[in-house]
Amino acid sequence: MNRITKRTWIVGLFLGVLLCGLLLFVGEYVTDAEAWVSFSGSPHLYNSSNIGCGTITDRSGQTLLSIAQGRTYSDNAQTRKSTLHWLGDRNGFINAAAVSTYAGAMAGYDLINGVYDSSGEGGTARLTLSAKVQNTALEAMGNRKGTVAVYNYKTGEILCALTTPTYDPENVPDIASDTTGAYDGVYLNRFVQSAYVPGSIFKVVTLSAALDCVPGIAEKTFTCKGKLTYGSGSNTEAVTCEKAHGNQGIKQAFANSCNCAFAQIAELVGRDNMVKYVRQFQVTQRLSFDGVTTAAGNYDISDTGAVSFAWSCIGQHSDLVNPARYMTFMGAIANGGEGVEPYLMAQVENGGEITYQAKPKSTDRLMPESVAETVKSYMRNNVKTVYGDGNFNGLPVCAKSGTSQLGGDQKSNAMFAGFVDSDKYPLAFMVVVENGGYGSHTCVPVISKVLAACKSVMDN
Repeated sequence: MNRITKRTWIVGLFLGVLLCGLLLFVGEYVTDAEAWVSFSGSPHLYNSSNIGCGTITDRSGQTLLSIAQGRTYSDNAQTRKSTLHWLGDRNGFINAAAVSTYAGAMAGYDLINGVYDSSGEGGTARLTLSAKVQNTALEAMGNRKGTVAVYNYKTGEILCALTTPTYDPENVPDIASDTTGAYDGVYLNRFVQSAYVPGSIFKVVTLSAALDCVPGIAEKTFTCKGKLTYGSGSNTEAVTCEKAHGNQGIKQAFANSCNCAFAQIAELVGRDNMVKYVRQFQVTQRLSFDGVTTAAGNYDISDTGAVSFAWSCIGQHSDLVNPARYMTFMGAIANGGEGVEPYLMAQVENGGEITYQAKPKSTDRLMPESVAETVKSYMRNNVKTVYGDGNFNGLPVCAKSGTSQLGGDQKSNAMFAGFVDSDKYPLAFMVVVENGGYGSHTCVPVISKVLAACKSVMDN
């Protein structure tokens, strides 16, 4: 009798373990089955690490890529080049993560029926990108390396996210044998995978911090003699400007992009506050959208002296920002201090059914609305008094330029970040031209053409 009881307990224990395992599997199936189906190793949905079924269009419905029978790109060579880093190539050197994330929706995945698309052609994914704007950006960039990006800071739609250099996937150059440097970093999506020394566009961060935490900062005067020296005797270091700006308030110092004034402003803000505000504004944090996670930025003032801290508040030292993240920060300022996360995938349709629909997602409040409005007015003043309103075809642009010094014999990177202060055209942007020299001189002609193209697309 004891033997029978013992065997009964063993069988019961075995059945209990089996039942627990079954319940665990069913639970994981319900919650994770779509992820299993759309796993990048699936031969049913992928080819060379990129999704292998369906059609991808731009925001207007123009076909960018058909992948039902192989990979057929747009018949426009400019479009093929300008959208390559979002669609991927045939060999898998460029992985289109933002598209692959929606493989299950494109394949017509259903929890009960599995991948049920009877045609075998997959669904249609509509991106927020505009082929027209992408092509305009590519033409404006020419042979220069960098990124140009624009998004709607009210909805989160990315209208433009160009990265260069690029190439035509239908006429692939001999990249491996190239000795000119023209294709250096060609497989890199600079918009999401790069982090750059920001230069003076980082002064927007320091300005925002100062306006929030330094009482009476708008009434203070800062003197620039062209150099601000730290230390004494032979052991001195300096923050320098291109010229002596004299006495100026913070608004004029921002327009002048005065390093000496911002070094003094940094002292008023203080180290602990700068670290706090960089974290609060999220400018160095990774950003995730549509299965893409951006490169992290950097703001590190540990074990630094006074001059290094000053340079960190000017956008030099060891500062780094990612273009997608900083563009989102610009959008938050434009939006009164609370941003909207960017996204690339607008909608997926399969067999007449909407299997995915994007929804705007707000970020945390980054700063008080009053601070955002003041920063916005200062950035608007920059365009009116420095960059020139006439360069932007009537759009009320607010912006800050940057020239990020790289050291050695390298030519500086040109940076330009800002937004259009308009309910009709709520566009935030970021431009990086590698080794482009002065930010405004190089970037304004580029973003002027791109914003005009965005306006045209939004009007139609």
